[in-house]
Amino acid sequence: MAHDLEVAPAPRRGRGRPRDPLTDGRIIRAAAELLLQNGFDKTTVDDVAARAGVGKATVYRRWPSKEDLAVAAMESLYDSEFPEIDTGSLVADLTESYRAILAFVGSAEGEAFIRMSISESMRDPRIAALYRGSTVRREEQARRTFERAVARGEVRADADLDTAIQWMGGVIVARAIVGRPLPTIDDLDRYVDFTLRGILDVSRMSGSSLR
Repeated sequence: MAHDLEVAPAPRRGRGRPRDPLTDGRIIRAAAELLLQNGFDKTTVDDVAARAGVGKATVYRRWPSKEDLAVAAMESLYDSEFPEIDTGSLVADLTESYRAILAFVGSAEGEAFIRMSISESMRDPRIAALYRGSTVRREEQARRTFERAVARGEVRADADLDTAIQWMGGVIVARAIVGRPLPTIDDLDRYVDFTLRGILDVSRMSGSSLR
């Protein structure tokens, strides 16, 4: 005697073509590249769609305006963080950290990112919030570097860590605002020395050189 087989109903397909899970990433990358290359005003949704290989309607289904797309693209850029350096020596930590920062801001992409971050923060409070959040994370990372150095006795207990943390970022932003060249990797040794002279416990240093 044959057993009756219970056949499950076939799953119903949703209307329309299913979304490609990689499409969002392609659009975001295309938008980020164009924003860095052309700035917000000269970047169009048509250009983003063409670079991503999708139709303009596909972009608008995900982000209803160019401004929303720009925020998403900027968020992806701010997600990239510099690695935290912990060598056990403040001099080595600063040298490697500053090397990464100066290599970035001294590149064409890094300079475009800095200048666009400043200009777009003035235009859209959502991007300003992203910029502030990224800045706070970098400062917290730097503070941990200096606090480890304080614990090791390398840095004076009364050192002005806020200024040590913020001064180089201030120089970069000030130069970007007034249109001056940004620092480059050629400034590395001078910038490290400038920071060290303000915070080291020189009574513990042997010889006259800080490096």
